[in-house]
Amino acid sequence: MPPALRPAAQGAALLLLAGALTACSLMAVSGDRTPDGGAATVRPPKQVLLSAAQALDDVGGARIEAVEEGPDGRRTASGTVSWGARDDAELALTDERGSGRLRVQDGTLDLGYDGAPARRAERAAAESLDPRGNGGGYAGGWFTGLVTNPGGRAHAMALAGKLTSLGGEQLAGTTVAHYRGSASVAEFFAADEGIGEARLAAVLVYYRERGVTTIGYDFWVAPGDHLLRLRASAQGSAGTVVTTTDVSETGTAPEGPAAAG
Repeated sequence: MPPALRPAAQGAALLLLAGALTACSLMAVSGDRTPDGGAATVRPPKQVLLSAAQALDDVGGARIEAVEEGPDGRRTASGTVSWGARDDAELALTDERGSGRLRVQDGTLDLGYDGAPARRAERAAAESLDPRGNGGGYAGGWFTGLVTNPGGRAHAMALAGKLTSLGGEQLAGTTVAHYRGSASVAEFFAADEGIGEARLAAVLVYYRERGVTTIGYDFWVAPGDHLLRLRASAQGSAGTVVTTTDVSETGTAPEGPAAAG
């Protein structure tokens, strides 16, 4: 019979056991593990992100809270976005121009600020509305991200990026799985099958001019493969821009936004 553990050693053993159980619980609850013939097996980050992206695509809409922070300051957006059968959005914005409202209906964007005439653009030229932009219609910027399915970025990074799992964390009152991915600008945007050659070329020029070569993303995924948060990081010659988007109430779509006047 093995000798009994001393009190100190016994306490250390219990701590190790508790730590192991906690780690397993985090992985199990976060959706990072899946049953396989009765045994728990770790799911690859790529599989989880692709599944989360598909789940968000299927529900067709969400409420988002987005914050962009960088050398040019801070700006925010909150509201509802829908995609697929409907193509609408209703978002309240804050930026250097003040408080505004962005409305999307059938692919047409209307952006109005307090006390200023509204501006209009088609979805393909969403970035032409950006007060920090150069008037171009490149894909992949602040306004493009606001009016598109957030799951698209998880899908692109799952296909193009180098992914790692950072374990379980607490977010929005539940235990979630945290993943991190990194990809070159060219590979990340090329993973968007709908971008087209001309728009991809415009994206690459835009980021090249700003000295950005790599796109980084963090993703937080809740049980059932629900994407709750994503955070993009792009470091360029002027500094680093970080954009955090919280996703909730999946399936909530705007109710017929009217054009801003």
